[in-house]
Amino acid sequence: MKAVVCSEPGHLEITDRPRPAAPPEGWARLAVSRVGICGTDYHIFEGKHPFLEYPRVMGHEVSARVIEAGPGSNLAPGTLVVVNPYIACGHCIACRRGKPNCCTAIRVLGVHTDGAFCEEILMPVVNLYPANGLSPEAAATVEFLAIGAHAVRRAAAAPGARSLVIGAGPIGLGTAIFSRIAEHDVTLLDTSAERLAFATHELGFSAGLLADEGLQEAVVRATGGDGFDVVFDATGNAASMERSFAHVAHGGTLVFVSVVKNDIRFSDPEFHKREMTLVASRNATREDFDHVIASIGKGLVPVDKLVTHRTTLDQAVHDLPRWAHDKAGLVKAVVAVGAA
Repeated sequence: MKAVVCSEPGHLEITDRPRPAAPPEGWARLAVSRVGICGTDYHIFEGKHPFLEYPRVMGHEVSARVIEAGPGSNLAPGTLVVVNPYIACGHCIACRRGKPNCCTAIRVLGVHTDGAFCEEILMPVVNLYPANGLSPEAAATVEFLAIGAHAVRRAAAAPGARSLVIGAGPIGLGTAIFSRIAEHDVTLLDTSAERLAFATHELGFSAGLLADEGLQEAVVRATGGDGFDVVFDATGNAASMERSFAHVAHGGTLVFVSVVKNDIRFSDPEFHKREMTLVASRNATREDFDHVIASIGKGLVPVDKLVTHRTTLDQAVHDLPRWAHDKAGLVKAVVAVGAA
């Protein structure tokens, strides 16, 4: 079985791996169809991921077809599924409260355990969701979009709320799309005019702010001096996260979609006078995956615009290193592993 392995930072290779064993009860053997490449994968390749030991097979944005399911499963062979890559323990306080996305012993496919840059994998049946008519490529985008959908759900902002999404990378764009689906008035903010142009011309967003010296004045003009009802920071940049407090309206909400290793500092008087709500958003749950699958099916998510680059399992060892350093025009890349 072929697999793409990151054996050490900056080095990918194709290796032969043993095929997965027959699945026990509660598990299924899958033929991988498509795998998305995300920022985590580039960080792993560059040796910047804090929770990873090499060697590692990457890949956690996965669509696959069922080969065989263990006893008691109702998943028929050939079923196309979306893989939830967050493997939870099922017993900790988070799992008991219905939040397996922040399980205290979570194992993420492609990070804490080998992922899906390979031909076959074994996964718990509870992590497999029928793709409901999506193409394999569209199904492989569900996981990264679910992160944005989860953030929007965590914000609990009413229709008509003015939202600001900081960071127009894949996660930020996904967040903006699901903020729009929630009927928010969405504005995007980024340091890149190219990304903002993509969001405007390709995805149909009408408002964008460029992060420059006149940003705070632009926020005042865009909101009549009120600030935004809800702000999502999807940059993975500590300085941006600290600045984002200033964009929130009195009584508003700030959602940290991305995570950084740094401490985040803010002015307590500014925080309190606004009576802000600060929300962490981590991964996603079944509810979010189902929402994304249904939204793609309804034509509300322009998946064909989001997938800008494509490669194969054999070519990924050449393309992924190149894309790690040259992201011009790149939003989402997808690896074709098996047949549709």
